[in-house]
Amino acid sequence: MDSPRWLPLESNPEVPCVQFVSCLGMKSTWQFGDVYGLDPELLSMVPRPVCAVLLLFPVTEKYEAFKQEEEEKLKDQRQEVSPDVYFIKQTIGNACGTIGLIHAVANNQGHLEFGELQGNTLCLFSYFVFQSIRVTHESSAQEGQTEAPSLDEKVNLHFIAFVNVGGHLYELDGRKPFPIVHGKTSEDTFLEDAVEVCKIFMARDPQEVRFTIIALSKDSY
Repeated sequence: MDSPRWLPLESNPEVPCVQFVSCLGMKSTWQFGDVYGLDPELLSMVPRPVCAVLLLFPVTEKYEAFKQEEEEKLKDQRQEVSPDVYFIKQTIGNACGTIGLIHAVANNQGHLEFGELQGNTLCLFSYFVFQSIRVTHESSAQEGQTEAPSLDEKVNLHFIAFVNVGGHLYELDGRKPFPIVHGKTSEDTFLEDAVEVCKIFMARDPQEVRFTIIALSKDSY
């Protein structure tokens, strides 16, 4: 039996990201915005602090080969993953944007603010994941600036999230069986540390240009 598929969220942060988290009750004290470049000058333009980074990247043969090798390696070399990391697997096609947003928000409850639902955010996520998150997801997808593809159309782009939990940088990818630990980080260096990992993704496929980085930052206004 084929697994269910959702409409993919597009990468314009002004449309799916903002609308999606607002539907979940997140206040606008933190905002999603594009990271326009990876050099220090352009990174300095990103409002601080940053509590999560989303990476949209192409799923290529090189990446799939690396993913398989990484999983086999980490099965033998167990990582120390904090029990405070909120991680869910992707079981629905084209849901990676939604999973990435949930990872970004659920692992930052100490920073983000939610209306009347504040304090019960994980209960909210559990409810939406199994009850009505698809409605929110597809509404956001349809609101995108580009024409939404059909449910059956294969999308070879993938969203993942990077978060700081307990002073460690985690890569959260719903297609992987577990979080990936990328060493230590801090609130001050989190964006730069996450970008260094993003650069590895880019270096793996140097001919590709389909990369987008989105930061969840404190609203400076």
